[in-house]
Amino acid sequence: MLDDFLVRAFLAGAGVALVAGPLGCFVVWRRMAYFGDSLSHSALLGITLGFLLQVDLQLGVAATCAAVALLVGLLQQQQRLPTDTLLGILAHSALALGLVALSFVGNLRLDLMGYLFGDVLAVSRSDLLWIWIGGASVLLVLTIYWRRLLLATVHEELASAEGVAVLRIRLTLMLTLAVTIAVAMKIVGILLITSMLILPAAAARRFARSPEEMAILAAGLGVVAVGLGLAGSLRYDTPSGPSIVVAALLLFILSLAGGALKWRK
Repeated sequence: MLDDFLVRAFLAGAGVALVAGPLGCFVVWRRMAYFGDSLSHSALLGITLGFLLQVDLQLGVAATCAAVALLVGLLQQQQRLPTDTLLGILAHSALALGLVALSFVGNLRLDLMGYLFGDVLAVSRSDLLWIWIGGASVLLVLTIYWRRLLLATVHEELASAEGVAVLRIRLTLMLTLAVTIAVAMKIVGILLITSMLILPAAAARRFARSPEEMAILAAGLGVVAVGLGLAGSLRYDTPSGPSIVVAALLLFILSLAGGALKWRK
């Protein structure tokens, strides 16, 4: 029989992977990797605010990431600063503010490494409930807006001509990313979540024949990466969160090799 904490760890990781896979497809299609990094950097500020306001840390992270996402979406409408410059300013400013604010929180014993790189083996039943409820909410939003998200991703001008509210769709995608980062904080950490969004989706892209197939395949590869990462972590006594990301990286490398063989045939 598997220990209870291992079952919780796998269920938590699988819950994150099932959300990160489909959402990561849009990150890959829209080239939003830097945006994901910006949100994950701002998550540390959310942790600090959670401590200061004495609220659940994941709620603090979700609220802060959502605020940053909305700010980015609105500031993108101006033409004075390029998007990558804007993201760089917000990402590193939020990270610095979070670190400085932490120094002013007295009598605080904080396992910063756990938040930065995850601690999936310490997931509790309440954490598991939060992960699956948050993940289900994100998947519901993706299902409702799937066609409009795809259309706005492929051609924003055409989507706008067909009556799609492009700005609202873009903000919706950003907010779902914010929730996903808050959900994944305990699994792979705020600094590695972008990898879990990108790697399974990039691996799935080599073999998928449609957007829907890519999303399903990315979710499946993410779950496999969680299983392999946890197994490797237990076998070799390595950090769980980074081990899951390394497993996802290996799957991506295998997809490159498999894609090359398929192309030669």
